[in-house]
Amino acid sequence: MLLVMNDSSKPVISAYYFPNYHADARNEALYGKGWNEWELGRAARPRFPGHQQPLVPAWGYEDEADPQVMQRKISAAANHGVGHFIFDWYHYDDGPFLSRALDEGFLGAPNPEGLQFSLMWANHDWLDIFPARPDAAPAKLYSGHVTAESLDRIVAHVCERYFQSPHYFRIGGMPYFSIYDLGAFSHTHGGGEDGARRGLERIRERVAAEGLPGIHLNCISWDIGLLLGEEKHVNDPFLRAERIGFDSATSYVWVHHVDIRNPELADYSVMEDLYFNMYQKARDACRIPVFPNVTMGWDPSPRTHQDMPWNPLGGYPYSHLMRNNTPQAFGQAMCRALDAVAPVKGEKIITINAWNEWTEGSYLEPDTIHGMAYLEAIRDAARGAS
Repeated sequence: MLLVMNDSSKPVISAYYFPNYHADARNEALYGKGWNEWELGRAARPRFPGHQQPLVPAWGYEDEADPQVMQRKISAAANHGVGHFIFDWYHYDDGPFLSRALDEGFLGAPNPEGLQFSLMWANHDWLDIFPARPDAAPAKLYSGHVTAESLDRIVAHVCERYFQSPHYFRIGGMPYFSIYDLGAFSHTHGGGEDGARRGLERIRERVAAEGLPGIHLNCISWDIGLLLGEEKHVNDPFLRAERIGFDSATSYVWVHHVDIRNPELADYSVMEDLYFNMYQKARDACRIPVFPNVTMGWDPSPRTHQDMPWNPLGGYPYSHLMRNNTPQAFGQAMCRALDAVAPVKGEKIITINAWNEWTEGSYLEPDTIHGMAYLEAIRDAARGAS
């Protein structure tokens, strides 16, 4: 097997990829034949004066499970300095969900060697927010809690299906595997830090049993929960990841650390300062690597019911929106992240939210307003740092 080794002296720019833009049997059973989240994007409209919706993809409403469609995504990412897609990967007690974008699109594309990939197990509860109403809590469709037997099956599956790929992203020769919801993960072994610790031990034992040299376990850390069921506030989340035994920690999105319920904090430059101040303290306090995150934007209003009143304090996806997240501002944040990792010894990784979180207003793919400007901002920042 060919091992993809990374030059740790150079930063790896990694974009989260949200795979709900293709038909999936679970979604079709709920919403109809062919349904995917483009339907919410098409239906979005301005909820208040000056609100920019709908956000229209310049490439059209493409089927990401099509290898030819994914070929263009891979090329665009690689040509603009993105080296790695971290796929939001869903697998519940009763099996996988939203897997065709990776299994058929990415791995079936003519050019997978252009980009590495890895998995972030998005093990949170799956809620019916397609769209969400302001007058009722969204129904839980699938629970993020899995049994120990399911965890064993999941680990065996990723070892066989993904970790063997020559395109899988590795650190120190070990496949990088990220876990999104630490609370849900810990539930398998009794909850709390002890349960999470036992869960990590179980994963490592199962990986060894599958004949692999090890696994690099990364924790998605946050101070502020967003989705229903997420822990609402966590003290020192990066230190907690270290105590439990993760190999590294990072973030998914800035609003996991900056309380966007306060409209004064919703300006891009304000959020950037607050996030990077938090990041620097976390990195200095931790003995495990803490990888910085850059967030492109935040507007989950397409996931709200478009015919019902807009209440930005109604709980996710009703929230204040990020302001002034221009390509120039995003490019400055990328430069700041590159500067932050420059002195780091060992693996340098920057995570970006996101390649295609269109219905959360955070995407690098070109739209009809800015074209390729966000990708060009990454390219220019990376060139300036080299």
